[in-house]
Amino acid sequence: MGTTRMFGPRRVDKSLVQRLLGLNWGIVFLNILIACVGFAILYSVAGGEWDPWASTQAVRFGGAFVLMLVIAVIDIRYWMAFAYPAWGIGIALLVLVEVMGAVGMGGQRWLDIGFMRIQPSELMKIAVVLALARYFHGRNYSQSRSLRSLVIPLVLIFLPVALVVIQPDLGTGIMIIAGGAAVIFLAGLPSWLFVVCFLGVAAAVPVGWQFLRDYQKDRVLTFLNPESDPLGAGYQITQSKIALGSGGMTGKGFLEGTQSQLNFLPEMKTDFIFTVLAEEFGLVGAVSVLALYGIVLTYGLLIGIGCRNQFGRLLAAGLSISLFLYVFINVAMVMGLMPVVGVPLPMISYGGSAMLTWMIAYGLILSVATHRHVTLAPKGSGLG
Repeated sequence: MGTTRMFGPRRVDKSLVQRLLGLNWGIVFLNILIACVGFAILYSVAGGEWDPWASTQAVRFGGAFVLMLVIAVIDIRYWMAFAYPAWGIGIALLVLVEVMGAVGMGGQRWLDIGFMRIQPSELMKIAVVLALARYFHGRNYSQSRSLRSLVIPLVLIFLPVALVVIQPDLGTGIMIIAGGAAVIFLAGLPSWLFVVCFLGVAAAVPVGWQFLRDYQKDRVLTFLNPESDPLGAGYQITQSKIALGSGGMTGKGFLEGTQSQLNFLPEMKTDFIFTVLAEEFGLVGAVSVLALYGIVLTYGLLIGIGCRNQFGRLLAAGLSISLFLYVFINVAMVMGLMPVVGVPLPMISYGGSAMLTWMIAYGLILSVATHRHVTLAPKGSGLG
């Protein structure tokens, strides 16, 4: 009995230490570096002050970083078993938002849990990818290509999307659809079906236009012609373009951005924080940050490609594509290449929900990397 007590805990501790040491700390460091860029820009936006944004963001990152490490060392089989319950919890939270959610920025999207406000629709992006990866795990190529196999995935995607859109949050709904579609495509669904769906959506745009809210219509019209109302609806994107262009090759210098320091640029700490970065550090700084994102996301895709089991393969690749959409949409939005849809730049924009989503997603990617050689049960049942 003494031997068991002596060596049992040591064996558990050693296993935990080995899992932590087995993580790709180079990629973890790059995530820390991206977060530090965010702290610096938030410090600049506040006029050279840590409060109120940079300090709060740093505290949030500390908690999210610990959570990422915890998720990364948990066996992938537990995450597979938790996939459907995670989706169910996400649905319950979205329903709870409709009942008692906090209102802000023109929508009812947040739950106030005392020490922070969370946006369940952000977490739903992860839950949908988890559930779809669990569903397609163990299904062979021919089964995945069957149209009948689409019924359950479509429910897994569009039920939460319906709850998100009525908040209203069309941008997040589109991102959930895109992330889900990526997993379905990776699972082997025929590419021609995606082409048909795209053409169908394009044909339905005139009909869908009638159901958009006025502010959503304004965003689309402003995207098409921002100069038509430069002091009104087109003000944000016009000022964003001025700031992007004024940064030049190397930028105006830290704390020296005129558009941001003189408050010409709205939503500097959230949606348009990339513009502040480009104005102060120029093209060189902007491209460098995008390169950091590129390395981190490419690593996730490579982990997915090299994973031995289907669940891990779809999970890592699907989450990487979902995270890429965050970055792509935000950058395209502030450059005027897409309508303004309120998608933050993860790890850099001020806000807890987007950071929490990124860190949970990357914790799962690191878990897949650690357990990429694990053989899972054919149908993904239990923990076997």
